[in-house]
Amino acid sequence: MTTKFTRFAAVAGGVLASGLLMLGAAGSPAGAAELPGVTFYTGANATGSAVKADLNKVGVCQELSTPVRSFRAIADRSVEVYFNAGCRPGAPGTNGDLVYVVGSLNFGDLPYPGVSYRVRANAS
Repeated sequence: MTTKFTRFAAVAGGVLASGLLMLGAAGSPAGAAELPGVTFYTGANATGSAVKADLNKVGVCQELSTPVRSFRAIADRSVEVYFNAGCRPGAPGTNGDLVYVVGSLNFGDLPYPGVSYRVRANAS
């Protein structure tokens, strides 16, 4: 091996090891507690006022203080967003099966203003 290739392999190995250490920390309970969580925003594209989701209340319907239009999620749990009060599925003002699931690592805009949510037991 040439010196240049050996140096590249050493740097790549160091970067890979650092990444694995980071994944190990995030996979541990202590690392998961440090994740930012799920934040809802009153405007599109994560603008407006921020509303932090309480991820400790698993399976409990929680009403939002103001309707939300977008979200950012870096958490160990998924959140079901409802467009009716009381975590009732359906488009706003209707009954149905519409529920928007915010994954554990994503962001985006909601199709309708979210008014309530429920935290899932795990990131599924």
